[in-house]
Formats: sequence, structure tokens, C-alpha cells
Amino acid sequence: MENIEIKRHSCSHVLAEAVQELFPGTKLGIGPAIENGFYYDFLSDHKFTPEDLKTIETKMKEIIKAKEEFVCKKVSKAEALKLFKDKGEIFKEELASELEDGSITLYTNGKFTDLCRGPHIEHTGLIKNFKLTSIAGAYWRGDEKRPQMQRIYGIAFETKEELAAYIKQQEEAEKRDHRKLGTELELFTITEDIGPGLVLWLPKGGLLRKELEDWIKSENLKRGYDLVCSPHIARLNLWEKSGHANFYKENMFSPIDIDGQKYQLKPMNCPFHIAVYNAKLRSYRDLPLRFSELGTVYRYERSGVMHGLLRVRGFTQDDAHIFCTQEQVKDEIQDCFNFALHVFKTFGFEKYNVELSTWDEAHPEQYTGKAEDWHAAQDALESVLKKNNIPFKVHSGEAAFYGPKIDIKLIDAIGRPWQLSTIQFDFNLPQRFDLTYVAAEGRKRPIMVHRALLGSIERFIGILIEHYAGMFPLWLAPVQAKVLTLTDAQLPYAKEVTSALKQAGIRAELDSDPEKLGAKIRRAHMERIAYTVIIGAKEAETKTITLRLRNGKNTEGINLTDFVAKLKEEIGTRSLTNFYN
Repeated sequence: MENIEIKRHSCSHVLAEAVQELFPGTKLGIGPAIENGFYYDFLSDHKFTPEDLKTIETKMKEIIKAKEEFVCKKVSKAEALKLFKDKGEIFKEELASELEDGSITLYTNGKFTDLCRGPHIEHTGLIKNFKLTSIAGAYWRGDEKRPQMQRIYGIAFETKEELAAYIKQQEEAEKRDHRKLGTELELFTITEDIGPGLVLWLPKGGLLRKELEDWIKSENLKRGYDLVCSPHIARLNLWEKSGHANFYKENMFSPIDIDGQKYQLKPMNCPFHIAVYNAKLRSYRDLPLRFSELGTVYRYERSGVMHGLLRVRGFTQDDAHIFCTQEQVKDEIQDCFNFALHVFKTFGFEKYNVELSTWDEAHPEQYTGKAEDWHAAQDALESVLKKNNIPFKVHSGEAAFYGPKIDIKLIDAIGRPWQLSTIQFDFNLPQRFDLTYVAAEGRKRPIMVHRALLGSIERFIGILIEHYAGMFPLWLAPVQAKVLTLTDAQLPYAKEVTSALKQAGIRAELDSDPEKLGAKIRRAHMERIAYTVIIGAKEAETKTITLRLRNGKNTEGINLTDFVAKLKEEIGTRSLTNFYN
């Protein structure tokens, strides 16, 4: 464990100590270190408020100033159970009851004692740069049938500069929140009538989604993928055969009874693409086969983890599966990686991190597939990364049981990482479905690779909204130009301008409301319109336009034909910047 993680975990103990001093009777849940900080779960009669965070922080600073030493003590299971039972710490007692005797340790700082594996810093005085950030609800052990607790989050860093930078990043993230902007820009909504985690796309969001889907489909076709389409439901026995009904059951909705047969909403597209492969006998001459689909899947997510477009119950994956020979696999992995980089470049993501998840060779019984297959697959993934001089981090033992994978995390405009593209081997499904092809020397089993680049349309659009702060490149923008009139006298020419834009394939709207021009300009600014066209008496007379940009700059006397040509070029080249800026 790195030093900063130890400090963050120590912060959670100080938080718990402060809360119990300020709010006697509060019961403790768990308090781990997490990315960038820590949290602690509490069961309390007191409803924590943002104002409470300031009071708790003050108490934490007192504990830190006291330089309380963290003291570790090994105890028997009986001692631990008695201690927490006497204290009324029902959750700690439950956790202790599940531990093996001889492995239980307690950590004490000041008057506070917690069940903990450790390690911790020497004393509380070493904690310098932290801040409590938010309060959320959390069910005990993630079970909706168990008590609902209150979770207090905090952040902690080694330096003041890192803390300040993170706070600034979070403030910017709040401004860019896709849920807020999605409402303001009329892109999507999620309603109780339809159900949590199920996205309703509004007309403007539908246009944005169409552009994205059309682009990824055309890019797949350029690269030799065949487009397929599969149903949203299938007999349960398909998912039993694939293994999903067993190892993925908790993420699947309950089966549906139809005519005495059990059917299942699909959580993944893989078995359908395998059925496409098995639709006829395949020869080595047919390979590689690349099947691509924008396939909508349904997965059960607990109510507490859903988050706008980023975590939903129904979403559309840009899913693809490649079936190839052993000799072809390195070239296919290289093409997948190149495709992923092309996606990042197209949408303006310049930085990314790469991770390689491999198997635990010491425990081959935890995985499917032969050892030689695993070595060959991991070598194929690693060699592509090394060939391209791509820095990557290896996560040994983090592979799925059915194969190793490459994960690519992009870095957005304000420095946040997002899990996006995945290239994943699968030794499980080809074996379960007995996939074969006819080779010169007889029947052989193909190599199967899962590949997703955008991840899901919903999540990717959520990331784009925040990355662009709602100011989409012109080719993606639901409204590409908005025409405003100064008075009703300019309405005929404004309609002429709007018509010319639409006939050129530009998504244009006319705002002819009888309001002052300033109000209409402000509305266009709030809608993040890239090009606001202003028509006054002078423009109507000279048959020109005045252009107002997002930055507030006005340019007068622009020729309409030239303007249309420039917009068409900007859209056609999928430029990330506006030509008139």
C-alpha cells in the first residue's frame, strides 16, 4: 500500500473518531481508503448536513493536532466479539464474526478503537491536507434489505497544491455535470414513470445520438466489420449455455415466462454474435470475421449506484466480436488498438492510460482455457503495446476468468480518467458453444476477441457532454446555427437565411419571438449554440449576416453563401474547432 493510501485510511479513522465524539451513539460501518480520498459509513439518529461537515472537520483537526499514536493490537476472535458487543457496535461485531481467529487486529488512536487490518501512519499529526466533501446514503454491505447508513466522503493528498488542484477540478466538474447540462440542453431525461436507469432521449439528444451512431457504424464498415442486429430477449437456456445465468446472475433481471418458456432480457450481445457465426459452417478462408452491433442490453444496477447516463440499467454497446485464427490474432489486436486511438483523436481526447490484465499463473484452476492459450493471448496483447511504444500497467491476476484484456482509460478536458475501450480475449464461449472452422488439417477452434470502443452510447455521450461542457463540435451539435431577428421587419430575410442553411444540410433554427435581441442572444448562449446569426435592418438590406460566436465576438457583413460553405466544410471534416473563432 502506498503512503498516501495509508494516510487516507488513517483519515477515515480520524473521521470516525470525530463523528462519535460529536454525535454519541453513532454506530460504525466501514471506512476504507478510496481513489483520491476516503469515506466512512455511519448509522446515526442524527441526519448529517453539509454544515455538519465543517464541524466534523474542526474536530478532526483537533485530533490531528493532538498527534494521537496509532497502536495495533492482535486479539482473539472472542475478545473482538466481546469488545464490539459491549460497545453496541453491531456492524463491527458482524464483521469480526466472519474473520478467522488469529488474524484479527485492532487499531487504537486516542480513545477510538476500530477493527482494522491496517497499516496506519505513526500518528494523526502526519495528516496534513484533507477536506470532507459530501454525504450520501449507502446500504450496509450494499444490500437494500439491510440498514441504510450515512456515508461521509473526504479527500486527502500529500501536498496543499494537489488538494487545491483537485478541489478546482471538482468545481469545474460540477459546472460540467452531464445531468445538469442534459436538462438545460434538452438532450435526455430519466423519469420515475419509465423507471430509474432507463434513458428517454429527447429530440436534440436523439440527433446527437444519431450522429454518433452513424459515425461509428461507418467506421466499422471501413474496417471490414459486418453489421449485425440481435433481439433484446432470448430463451433462458441460451444464457445457461453461455454461463451468464450462473456467473452473471446478480446483474441480470428476472426471467420472463412466455408460453411456458423462460426468456431473459439480454445482459450482453456475445451469444447472439456466436449464433451468427454458427449460422453456417465456416472455413479458414472466411476468417477473420468481424461482427459489429449497436446492441441494447439490460443489466440490474442497484438504485444507489445509478448516475445519469454514466451508470444505467438499459444501454447500447458499440459491441464487436472478432473470430480469427491464431496466426491472425496479433494483426486483429493491432487494428483494434488503432481503431481505439482513432476514436480518441476524432473526439479530441489527447491523453489516455493503458492497462493489461493478466491471469494468476499460480492458480490456473480459477480460469478457463489452456495455459498455452493464456500465454499466447497475453503475448499478443503485450506485443502490440510494446510495438507501438505504448506505456502500460500490468494488473496480474485481474483478468476475467475467460481471458486477458487491454483496457484504455481516456483523460478528459479537466484531467479525469474514464474507462472506455476494451480488447478482451475469450476462451470460455468458443468452448461452450463448440465453435469451429474448417482448416486444411481439419476442424479447429477460432480465437474470439470482444471489442468495445465507445463502451456504451449512453455513457460515452455523458462523457462527451462533460468533456465539451455542452459545447459540442459542429458535426455533433443538435442545433448548428440559430437565426435571430432584431424586429419582425427582418422576418422574411431571416426565413430565407434559415431555409438556405437547412437546404445545405445544416441543422438550423429560427428564433422569431417578439423579444428584445439581447434576451434571444442570452438564450442562444445558454443553449451553447456555436453560430448565432443576427439579422437586422442592415443585414436584410445588404443580404449579409452578422455572426455572433460562443465567445461573444461579433463579425458583420458575412456573405451567406460563404458562410454556408464554411459550415459544410467544418461539419464534413468533423473539425473540433469552429472555423470562425
